Amino acid sequence: MCFRGMNLILLLAVGLVPDAAALFSHSTLLVHAEEPKLLRMAGITTLYRRHSHADVLLSRLLETDTLDGQGRKLPWKLVSVYADQVAADDLSQPYARKYGFRLSPTIQDALTLGTQELAVDGVFLIAEHGTYPMSPTGQIEYPKRRLFSEMVEVFQKSRRVVPVFHDKHFADTTQDALWYYETAKTQKIPLMAGSSIPSTWRDPPIDVPRGAVLSHVLVLSYGPLDAYGFHGLELLQALAERRRGGETGVKSVKTISGPAVWEALDTGTIPASLVQAALARFKKRPPLGLAVARNKVVQPVAFQVQYRDGTVGTVLTLPGVAAEWSAAWSVRGEAEIESFTVDLQDEHPYMHFGQLLHGLEPFFESGQPTWPVERTLTTTLLLDAALTSHSLDGKVVMTNALSDGYPSDWSWRQPTEHGRLRK
Repeated sequence: MCFRGMNLILLLAVGLVPDAAALFSHSTLLVHAEEPKLLRMAGITTLYRRHSHADVLLSRLLETDTLDGQGRKLPWKLVSVYADQVAADDLSQPYARKYGFRLSPTIQDALTLGTQELAVDGVFLIAEHGTYPMSPTGQIEYPKRRLFSEMVEVFQKSRRVVPVFHDKHFADTTQDALWYYETAKTQKIPLMAGSSIPSTWRDPPIDVPRGAVLSHVLVLSYGPLDAYGFHGLELLQALAERRRGGETGVKSVKTISGPAVWEALDTGTIPASLVQAALARFKKRPPLGLAVARNKVVQPVAFQVQYRDGTVGTVLTLPGVAAEWSAAWSVRGEAEIESFTVDLQDEHPYMHFGQLLHGLEPFFESGQPTWPVERTLTTTLLLDAALTSHSLDGKVVMTNALSDGYPSDWSWRQPTEHGRLRK
């Protein structure tokens, strides 16, 4: 018991405080519970503006998980932010004044808080917005390797590491992604990464049965092929890794574009039954039959993954028809097709990002990833291979770097409705 609490007991014992209830109702309490210790978090980002990934992730550490001060307080305290670029509607500066975190001019400063040693308990690395060059294959070249390498320098000088969460994929090239992953592994840096899509709401609330012998997994996608194609591939991978044997490796990737997509549907290379099942799950736009969709979509694009065990995965982007993600799959030897749509909250407070953060709580506490970081490494390499194939007019890209696969015991669970209806 604290010293002030012991004094209170003595006062009660000698009768100097006749009305204990009145004492406890006083505005200044002598006995109070200690606040739980919050982990000190650094935010490393390319840009911090309204509705950016930095905002919908880091701002939850400041304004509760519902971004309005009325939700659940996360077990972290944002103590520093480094922003590589500053937009006209920047939030890092006004939020630093409002909430009192350190606005750091360098990554070293953000991680050491102006000292010579690592002074935080965890790091969010969010490189998803800003003005940066475009790669030859059509990916924005966010400086992910540079940002992470500067963090590693601080870890090495301090001879200590802390858990790092990397938002979305590791890099725009296979070389940089492998460097990122191997560096974390060599330096024993606890690492997680990925998309908010696999862990959020599904309608209906189903998943690929663990150990299923899958024939084909299909995800319908929309938006830019790099940023949203990543989300589609990450969802594909979260489903495919549950098949019998787990993720056993990828053989090759190719991209099919334009009229060739419809030819692939006609020949069965892309199963029309899966596309129809996934189309039927759409909510944001009236569900369309496949024949109508073919007339409306001018430039469809399909990323097709050939897994080493014979399973096939396809992410099909349908501009003008798809405005959400949905998925369907078939099991070998079975006629029934399962499907669902991803039920995002595409308006404030974007609670699918809140669900992503909830999934990170055990990781930052223990250093043990909640889901395998190899999933996002695989997705990163798949995206690079798919966009490379796209730039080479659909040439098949072999994926030797993805030959080993990885185990996964992660299971999706339907999130609660907490915060989803708030605006």
